[in-house]
Amino acid sequence: MEKKSYRSLKSGPSTITSTSAFDSPESIFTVALLDSDPVLITKHPPTLLPNSALDNCLKHVGKCKHLEIKSSHRFRLQLRKLDQDNVNKFFGFSFDGLDYVVVWKMCPRGSLQAVIARSSMSTDSFFIQCLIRDVAEGLNYIHKSFLSSHAHLSSASCLVTESFQVKLCDYGLPELTRSSEITHKLWWAPELLNSSLNGGTKSADVYAFAIVASEIMARQPVWNLYGDNRNVEDLIKAIKHGGSSPLRPTIPQDVDISSEVLSLVRSCWRENAANRPSMDFVCEQLREILSSSSQKNLMDHVFSIMEEYTFTLEQEVGDRTKELTDEKKKADLLLSRMLPKEVAERLKLGQSVEPEGFDSVTVFFSDVVKFTALAAKCSPFQVVSLLNELYSSFDAIIEEHGAYKVESIGDGYLCVSGLPVRNGHQHVREIAQMSISFMAYVDGFRVVPFPRERIQLRIGLNSGPCVAGVVGLSMPRYCLFGDTVNTASRMESNGKREC
Repeated sequence: MEKKSYRSLKSGPSTITSTSAFDSPESIFTVALLDSDPVLITKHPPTLLPNSALDNCLKHVGKCKHLEIKSSHRFRLQLRKLDQDNVNKFFGFSFDGLDYVVVWKMCPRGSLQAVIARSSMSTDSFFIQCLIRDVAEGLNYIHKSFLSSHAHLSSASCLVTESFQVKLCDYGLPELTRSSEITHKLWWAPELLNSSLNGGTKSADVYAFAIVASEIMARQPVWNLYGDNRNVEDLIKAIKHGGSSPLRPTIPQDVDISSEVLSLVRSCWRENAANRPSMDFVCEQLREILSSSSQKNLMDHVFSIMEEYTFTLEQEVGDRTKELTDEKKKADLLLSRMLPKEVAERLKLGQSVEPEGFDSVTVFFSDVVKFTALAAKCSPFQVVSLLNELYSSFDAIIEEHGAYKVESIGDGYLCVSGLPVRNGHQHVREIAQMSISFMAYVDGFRVVPFPRERIQLRIGLNSGPCVAGVVGLSMPRYCLFGDTVNTASRMESNGKREC
């Protein structure tokens, strides 16, 4: 057998899932290759296996690189013939150096323990009940087989296929697979903990099944190990103690599971082994419970969940797309008010904006006469409110005359006509009419805190050639350059009020 990382085998969704599913230090399985196909193996030191047990486990499965598989006996033939949907396929027994290796069929999603730890389980009742049923069906099949019992069932020995079918593994070789780690005793029945029994029993398997079922329902590690303050030794002592109210796993009150299943699971972990139901009875009850569901199998249920999720996701994507479109329109509108539309589009595309020359435009400058003295009488908030009201009205007048507002600094206001969209010689008339509209508006404008104060404007106009371009990167500004602009500015600063 040639052992290598499963990532090197093939690409596809299964590759990632299979590898990561067995990367956990808690995993008892390792991914390897058997005749170029991925398989799962468990390694065991030779000191754990007596010669008599070795004689009962060897099975010929062919030859692989670095490993020779030995001939076998009827026991291994029977083990390989075990075939049930919820029992993982046993391929054989082998040597890898000094270690004994047990080879099993690949289950890409890893152990049930790993699936629970990744919190990737659905919280749906039918889904949970199907997983519990799979464990029960597999264990019932083993109980009716020549093996009679699993011997050390746990969530670590339950594997999950890509279609979320649970398959029991690590069965039939108790001499090999029995672990000395104390955490493995968390699935042991009280009678095993209180005795020197080495082999498993059917009633102990039923107890272990109930513990695994509690993990599935609670979607937490066994006995909520990481959420409980007690360590493993204390837990095992409490389980061994038993009593009239024996310690059992806590199942959350809000778990989405039927009361019949809860009652059935609790009956399986009864303190007295003789009072526990058989797996045959457990399976019959679970089949009856699941038969009342509209869904007949887990994959149909998963597909219906995916369809519902897809529909919900499509609606959510549609809503989010609409919100994004609305926000984009708002952003574009804001940007178009800060920069000419053509310039804004080029900047959004990451393109540079070259300076552009215009042969004939009319530039408008204005400021508020004695604004400094007026501002001194007002609070900063009143000044802001005053200018906002004044310039909002100016902006509306500009749109009526097809002019472009370049900027406003303090009480200064700059706009132009004839750029960025050329309009022949109409810019002269548009700016002149706009100036008259400004004068008419301020004539009726009153400062709220000081009703007797009147706003007066000083205006400067000039027509001629001009160059326009974008200046800056972090806060780009559309600026005008040329003598036409300078002359209009001087005309405004040296002009008379109301002119």
